[in-house]
Amino acid sequence: VFFILNAEPIRVLVTGAAGQIAYSLLYSIAKGDVFGKDQPLVLLLLDITPMLPVLEGVVMELQDCALPILREVIPTDKEDIAFKDLDAAILVGSMPRREGMERKDLLKANVAIFKSQGQALDKYAKKTVKVLVVGNPANTNCLIAAKSAPSIPKENFSCLTRLDHNRACSQVATRCGISANVVKNVIIWGNHSSTQYPDVHHCKVNVQGKDVTAFDAVKDDAWLKGDFISTVQQRGAAVIKARKLSSAMSAAKAICDHMRDIWTGTAEAEFISMGVYSTGNPYGVPEDLIYSFPVSIKDKTWKIVEGLVINDFSRAKMDATSTELVEERDTAVSFLGV
Repeated sequence: VFFILNAEPIRVLVTGAAGQIAYSLLYSIAKGDVFGKDQPLVLLLLDITPMLPVLEGVVMELQDCALPILREVIPTDKEDIAFKDLDAAILVGSMPRREGMERKDLLKANVAIFKSQGQALDKYAKKTVKVLVVGNPANTNCLIAAKSAPSIPKENFSCLTRLDHNRACSQVATRCGISANVVKNVIIWGNHSSTQYPDVHHCKVNVQGKDVTAFDAVKDDAWLKGDFISTVQQRGAAVIKARKLSSAMSAAKAICDHMRDIWTGTAEAEFISMGVYSTGNPYGVPEDLIYSFPVSIKDKTWKIVEGLVINDFSRAKMDATSTELVEERDTAVSFLGV
């Protein structure tokens, strides 16, 4: 281990680093849950200037955790420092929706942020950087960042739908009275919004050592095609209603799952959900979107799982979320030139 710990540290950026998701996320990254227990790290923490005093407190706490792989923590409000030579970027910071704010205005504010961060990735980061966009509207923010970083392959960009994926697994597991880790291959299709389609038609549930379909395990088709879907779609809003704050602990866990799977790959015959570039996909989803698909990952490269049979029920829901994403993209792209 001593030899490995002298390995070259990787540089990992978290934006919105003084916020509540980052507060739940940074410890997990810094102790090795994501990139490996023996992979040294330099953490770069970006936030807006008024948040720098808060960020100093976060830095103190990270230092006080006395973690063996954390080589350096660099808090900053400057993109040229934050994005330099990055191996991984987790873009959590975005403009939140304020009361009375039109969706169009929200998109416009976020286009400005993610255009700027995309350009910074293009200019300062490694060309091999893996970029995960979390800040909402995540799919469209991710697309804008990718379009603003033409020298970085589009495949290096993804957005977070793993939280929705984990929510779907957990709902099925709870319904069956089993643990969530024996529920495999649920799919989140489309947008990280309430139009997303949580699909269990290809899901496998291990019941008493035997793999069965979710429909056979749950034995309640009406629930799986009704309340299950709406519960997953609306879960974020339900958490906000209860906590008066958005999901942070569960979002941070999903970010860790997503990034760890990129870094170390997915298990044989298993797939997970992430928002990726849709061009060339085998499911008839419009091109030039960031759309959530079932993917498998090997050697830090994702592939959309092919050959899944899509029934009419699923097709309609996949198309509905596509329609929303196309509209969101077109509105956002119209602001790009501004």
